[in-house]
Amino acid sequence: MKIPIIGQTIGLLMMSNIFMTVAWYGHLKNLSSKSWWIAALLSWGIALFEYLLQVPANRIGYTVYSLAQLKILQEALTLIIFVPFAMFYMQQPFKLDYVWAGLCLIGAVYFIFRS
Repeated sequence: MKIPIIGQTIGLLMMSNIFMTVAWYGHLKNLSSKSWWIAALLSWGIALFEYLLQVPANRIGYTVYSLAQLKILQEALTLIIFVPFAMFYMQQPFKLDYVWAGLCLIGAVYFIFRS
């Protein structure tokens, strides 16, 4: 069974976003007592895996979608990954602003993909 281009792109971008979110923000919880350069080195190591997924995702997606469509899709997926990470891993409270931001991104996805 062949996975459609949109499915491959979304799947790879979602996995990429998990690594990206951990690399960007995970050190705030786990390494807050360590020097910033230790957190940076660890984050760079994690970010490598993000790039190993993100680059093929964009190359696959770019065969069908425009650059702007890929960017907006990535931003929408970032919020989908970030909110559970913030709430469950970083113990941040849910905010109604997440809903409003999500609705704005749904609008962005609609407008960029409508043509």
